[in-house]
Amino acid sequence: MREAVERRLEALVAANRFEIAVVFPTVGAVLLLASAWDLLPAPLAFNPYLVLSGVLVMRLPLVAGLLPLVGRREAVALVALTAYAYGIELVGVATGWPYGHFEYLVDLGPMLLGDVPLGLPVFFLPLVVNSYLLVLLLFGPRAARAAVRLPAVAALVLWMDVVLDPGAVALGFWRYDAAGAYYGVPLSNYLGWVLSATVSVALLDLGFDRAALRERLADCPFLLDDLVSFVVLWGAVNVAFGQAVPALAAGVLGVALLRTDRFDFDVLGLSPVRR
Repeated sequence: MREAVERRLEALVAANRFEIAVVFPTVGAVLLLASAWDLLPAPLAFNPYLVLSGVLVMRLPLVAGLLPLVGRREAVALVALTAYAYGIELVGVATGWPYGHFEYLVDLGPMLLGDVPLGLPVFFLPLVVNSYLLVLLLFGPRAARAAVRLPAVAALVLWMDVVLDPGAVALGFWRYDAAGAYYGVPLSNYLGWVLSATVSVALLDLGFDRAALRERLADCPFLLDDLVSFVVLWGAVNVAFGQAVPALAAGVLGVALLRTDRFDFDVLGLSPVRR
């Protein structure tokens, strides 16, 4: 039964790669910008169910790609990572540590204990898992060494947040109490992400077999498509707000994806293709 579900999901994603990786984030960026600029009626502006449903669709390649590898040990690691995400976010909202004092300004769905979005893992886990997978792909055998893997993943997670956080602040998703030195984001936020990236790498190392992940990366052409969505969505948001540095950082991440030789410019724009 499980194998049948996995095959159907994989076939669905494989048949709709461009729509999932490019069309959905493009439409999402337009809707988010229209919401921020008061161009949508109130029921649609930052509608949490539209936001969550769109994000879930964009996460399908990652889910379909990893699902065949998830057994008991891998599930425990993902549950532990989810628990960490909730815990560190609750601590952060309450104390300002480690990311800096901040508050959510947009309803992102049901809230845990009134402070943290219940859907937080949908936003948090892909950042660290995608970074981990891209490092395995880009660094090859060198990623087998923890001394290479840990700083590389941490650097990539930070790079992604250099793109994401300024865009989210500009949209009004959340706000930091202290005036941030980087597009409204305090530097303490990035120190916090060093901690989160380190914990995440440790849990992924314990939970997943790296050889199996590398084999799956080789066999599954769409496993990194969620990163394409990230580049399209947050790159567009930062460009729209005239935020040059995070927009450029999104472009650099896009170039890194192209260097994996898994994507190409094709029909209507950047369309992932199997090499």
